[in-house]
Amino acid sequence: MIYVLYVIVSVICIYTARHYWFTLNRLFGFQLHPYIDIDTADWPPVTVLVAAHNEEKVVANILSALMTVKYPEDKMLVIPVNDRSTDRTREIIDEFVDRFPGRIQPFHRKEGKGGKAAALKDAMELVKTEVILIFDADYIPGAGLVKQLTAPFFDPEVGGVMGRVVPMNCGTNLLTRLLDLERSGGYQVDQQARMNLRLVPQHGGTVAGVRLSALREIGGWNDTSLTEDTDLTYRLLLNGWKTVYQNRSECYEEVPETWPVRIKQIKRWAKGHNQAMVTYGLHLLLGKHRASLRERIDGTLLLGVYVMAPVTLLGWALALGVFYRGVAPLHGIVAILSVTAYAAIGNLAAFFEIAAAVRLDGSRKRVCLVPFLILGFAVSIFAVTWAAVSQVKDALTGAEFHWDKTERFRKAAS
Repeated sequence: MIYVLYVIVSVICIYTARHYWFTLNRLFGFQLHPYIDIDTADWPPVTVLVAAHNEEKVVANILSALMTVKYPEDKMLVIPVNDRSTDRTREIIDEFVDRFPGRIQPFHRKEGKGGKAAALKDAMELVKTEVILIFDADYIPGAGLVKQLTAPFFDPEVGGVMGRVVPMNCGTNLLTRLLDLERSGGYQVDQQARMNLRLVPQHGGTVAGVRLSALREIGGWNDTSLTEDTDLTYRLLLNGWKTVYQNRSECYEEVPETWPVRIKQIKRWAKGHNQAMVTYGLHLLLGKHRASLRERIDGTLLLGVYVMAPVTLLGWALALGVFYRGVAPLHGIVAILSVTAYAAIGNLAAFFEIAAAVRLDGSRKRVCLVPFLILGFAVSIFAVTWAAVSQVKDALTGAEFHWDKTERFRKAAS
């Protein structure tokens, strides 16, 4: 047991150092924003895909926003991908088609495989442009966002782009405020630092873009993946395409407002991420492809993020076992370190990252909520471990994956 503890503590320390490295780079390092100032150009034709499954509460908001963005109307086509909706989603989309003729082309999917990736895969028959932008239906883009997400594609090496996600319902309750802090740390610090350091910015499934030729080269959307964005990140990386993160390209989302919805969401993310880890991890680290050494290392660590929850719980259990067996003093020190490494050192690194993000956002009062993140971390560590255990069980029994939609809380537009 003691040697397993040595390994667990070492891995935790690696992730802790990674948090500090990213945070210090974001605070004091050179910031890379190579495409954000492009405002006047010969803008290419763009197709905007809006994934919608039973989205009557929110789909009108994003379609209204997209009709007012600052992009040439004759060069932007919006395709709402209505995936087997049983509510008023289709009716609302068709109303917008009538109001904005020629600017919206609906794709109504009545049957087929479940999941966002499967719906997007079917909708590709309508896509004719090289630049494709993707939004979930609960997001609201700003007026300049389409230009900002399109600008990186002037670089022929760019295969994907990702903007920053900002919660718009963060004032609802404690959970939404905590998720707002987590989003700040994840995007303002983590994603931007990886962009600065030329590591592996993660392509997002929404507020994102992909080059059609790159998508075709890697085989299109993977409809067997629970998290098509993580899957796309690694297939682009392994095939030599760059993914760009645009920190100043903000889009506004609705985060979960209840803990059961949050738990279901994070379990889906964990399963999808672990699925990508099994599929691409070994090949990324040791295989022959175009990724640099730093991309191999960072990409592997990124794939292992959701595995750290069960690893940490295992470390706690082993540490208690070693402690109560009364092992040698040196081993006792390792046992204590094993118990405290995540709670004291690991969380402190994450707290530091989030506090830095709050400072960079210019909203310092939010830092008072940082201690409450212990609650969110506790829920996450058990939810992610639960997801990992059930995923192993499903693999052994041959059960098929199930894609869970995140519940919306916004009131439907009248």
